[in-house]
Amino acid sequence: MSCTDPIALNLWYAVAALEDITAKPLQTTLLDKPLIIWHDKTSQAKTGERVLPVLECYGYLWTSLGTSQDDLFPIPEYAEDDRRKVHAATIGVQTSAPRAVENFLDMGHFPYVHTNILGVEPHTEVKEYTVEVSTERDEILATNCLFWQPVAAAASSAGADVNYIYRVPHPYCAVLYKSSPLNPDRLDVIAIFLQPETQERVRAHMMLCLLDDTTSDLDIRLFQQTIFGQDKPILENQFPKRLPLDPRAETPIRADKSAIAYRRWLSEKGITYGVIPSVA
Repeated sequence: MSCTDPIALNLWYAVAALEDITAKPLQTTLLDKPLIIWHDKTSQAKTGERVLPVLECYGYLWTSLGTSQDDLFPIPEYAEDDRRKVHAATIGVQTSAPRAVENFLDMGHFPYVHTNILGVEPHTEVKEYTVEVSTERDEILATNCLFWQPVAAAASSAGADVNYIYRVPHPYCAVLYKSSPLNPDRLDVIAIFLQPETQERVRAHMMLCLLDDTTSDLDIRLFQQTIFGQDKPILENQFPKRLPLDPRAETPIRADKSAIAYRRWLSEKGITYGVIPSVA
């Protein structure tokens, strides 16, 4: 079935890493529509005979099936010359885009899913943190997120309390800022750009923007792919695959503050693609 959600149709979506686009047509899917992507002097995308608008940003080709005139959300750190910009992976997952975003926001699963990497028992407490929903910036921001981690990044040599800041500037994208093991005064950036192929299947594009001039691209990619590989079966076994927006559908706990704000934000926007809308 074709997407009928006007909000979702008008959004920009990352559909391929620029480094993967060649003159040979690349076939993919967005919001139930087949896409063809190729590079012929410039990167291009089309569905059927319709040529789509495109943006090249953050190392990816972005397109929209609608008539979006909005600029893509800013990640100013990407323009800083001393940062490593790495396309870590594009991974297919049998889940909805909102489920994948919510999993990205969840610190509580670190000790149990990413044991001895992003978390370990008995360090299981999600400490109190702050969540802001900004109407002006049209995003969710979670700050003062602290969690103890044995191996916080590919460049880490020991466990540490890690400071996290989470941003959700797009219904199907999220950006994480975290303590840099090599530069304590600045933050590394990790982003997940979800490409909803269908309401219950996504391609997850992972972008890293790091203050790391020592770790190889291969090791950085392997670290992130290991983390996402641990998340993938958890995501694929969640039921229902679409994210319920009714606050009574799934019992929240204090650690789910970001998820609660995210669900409410989607509901207020009127998003229906990849979710089970709240029943009035």
